[in-house]
Amino acid sequence: MSEIGHFIDGRKVAGQSGRRASIFNPATGAKTGEVALASKAEVDAVVARAQAAQPAWGATPPAKRAQVMFRFRDLLNRHIDELAPLLSAEHGKTLSDAKGEIARGIEVVEFVCGIPQLLKGEYSEQVATGVDSFAIRQPLGVVAGITPFNFPAMVPLWMYPVSIACGNAFILKPSERDPSVVMRIAELLHEAGLPPGVFSVVNGDKEAVDALLDHPGIDAVSFVGSTTIGQYIYSRGTAAGKRVQALCGAKNHMVIMPDADMDQAVDALMGAGYGSAGERCMAISVAVPVGEGTADRLIEKLEPRIRSLNVAPYTDSASDMGPVISREALERIKGYIAEGEAAGARLVVDGRDLRLQGYEDGYFLGGCLFDSVTTDMSIYRNEIFGPVVSVVRAEAYEDAVRMINEHEYGNGTAIFTRDGDTARDFFSRVRIGMVGVNVPIPVPVAYHSFGGWKRSLFGDHHIHGMEGVRFNTRLKTMTTRWPSGIREGAVFNFHAGSETTNS
Repeated sequence: MSEIGHFIDGRKVAGQSGRRASIFNPATGAKTGEVALASKAEVDAVVARAQAAQPAWGATPPAKRAQVMFRFRDLLNRHIDELAPLLSAEHGKTLSDAKGEIARGIEVVEFVCGIPQLLKGEYSEQVATGVDSFAIRQPLGVVAGITPFNFPAMVPLWMYPVSIACGNAFILKPSERDPSVVMRIAELLHEAGLPPGVFSVVNGDKEAVDALLDHPGIDAVSFVGSTTIGQYIYSRGTAAGKRVQALCGAKNHMVIMPDADMDQAVDALMGAGYGSAGERCMAISVAVPVGEGTADRLIEKLEPRIRSLNVAPYTDSASDMGPVISREALERIKGYIAEGEAAGARLVVDGRDLRLQGYEDGYFLGGCLFDSVTTDMSIYRNEIFGPVVSVVRAEAYEDAVRMINEHEYGNGTAIFTRDGDTARDFFSRVRIGMVGVNVPIPVPVAYHSFGGWKRSLFGDHHIHGMEGVRFNTRLKTMTTRWPSGIREGAVFNFHAGSETTNS
């Protein structure tokens, strides 16, 4: 049974609080380890260490910081076959999902290998007579990241490589449900040459989170998770004078127009709705076919595909979908399914009775499909965060657009159509942060930025890409005027690269 502490000063250390949380294998329900939960005093000590390490790291030339990121990228690629099983054993997702997650994280590391270019400033000559002006970006200081269970490798990698490359020290508080992959990646970052104290991992619960939010030595906080917690973190962090970005909940719609390639749409919906057991903030949980005929064709093709899903542990190479993260999550999802039935939605495919021989205590749930869902139902309004797709039939295209715009969440959406005019109108008018056209999960590549609108985001900055660089730096603008002319008798001597002026 594993015992996981923290990662401080380039090495793993045991927790000192005496408090621990249990780690479970979602496929079996068995306890596999314990993780230390940091006290406020432990958090304070880590922040002090980060504050001591940051000035020298921030003064390190960006090109040298980039060299660390190049080595880190290479180590991640080299160890991906080791990292994926660590991730899957505690999260439950398939190995292919785990490797895909790590690969998306590596893309961000590759992006910040170009940090010298990304941190280039701006210069304007002669803004007034004899006056020049220029602007530069400087690191914030110490940044904290609070990350969720559903992407234990990728979401942290969306945060700290950008922050560290910008010259900050970074303290990560990952989910206590699946911390092992985070700890191993921390070792690889240290192996890449990052100085001790610049990156730390503090495992913990609300006590550690509150300590980070309140600490005057933390300059910014980045969060990904539920809207309820995100709003709390944004409010408490900004009240303490910090810069905060909180990426939160979602209810992502996929509109299927009558002219769509239905086979392509169904393939997309299978991956987007049921991949990673639906535990993704960019999962498609609402399908919106336009027209009764479109809806009937969608259900006809989708139902057998869902019934044929191979739900199995990650150790089964043929698995399409693994378990959900915990027994509490399983019961919550089943509760939503019962609410949907009671409200009058038609449960086309019911995955609640799934039983796997030898894994009776695991947190498995088969794919579920509702039809005839209406916008007043809880299964439509709320983020279920499980393998449940709701079909909401729209009479016309305008009804679909209005439905999306009226929902409180604005993370992602997609439309499937062959018509360019419809697609252009759609992505112009929907009030959503990330939009796909014939792309079901429109997660931007690393050199663009990720983030939603409405209650899917609190704060002014999206994550990674140039928005990530802006979040992790402060803009400083200088205006200069120099006396004109050269003093009489001045002599300029140039020796071994130095410049002196003698008179």
